[in-house]
Amino acid sequence: MTPTIDFKQSSHLDPALSDPATRTLNADKVTGRWLNTNRDTAGIMECVVTQEGEDFIVKVRGAGADDPIDWPAARVKALANLEEEAGQRAVALAPVFDLGFMTAETYIRVNKGVLVIVLFNTFRDGSGRSNYLNREFFYRPE
Repeated sequence: MTPTIDFKQSSHLDPALSDPATRTLNADKVTGRWLNTNRDTAGIMECVVTQEGEDFIVKVRGAGADDPIDWPAARVKALANLEEEAGQRAVALAPVFDLGFMTAETYIRVNKGVLVIVLFNTFRDGSGRSNYLNREFFYRPE
């Protein structure tokens, strides 16, 4: 059976996707320094998001055996986060980090003041480790 795909006209899309305000989303909710709510995480310890023009730079520090591991920075374009509470659209990001032995695709958004990172890790080193999905929550330090 061949699946069929229904294509829609722009008039059928969520009006927020064609709203000019979507092009000038407020990045204040996502930019800044964020720390993991789980101090014992084996994943991402810290995330820093900055804005340079229309681009965003995402820097991550992962948990290492002895010391934190700085991941290579990722430059990304903003996505419109249309699920924001009270209809206030905000920025979401989808940076991809190439760590050599592993690719980490991340999806980042703020929900009710908490930064949520969904992480898809794919191992490329032939180690036989299972690829995995993880979701972590971050807060702004005072």
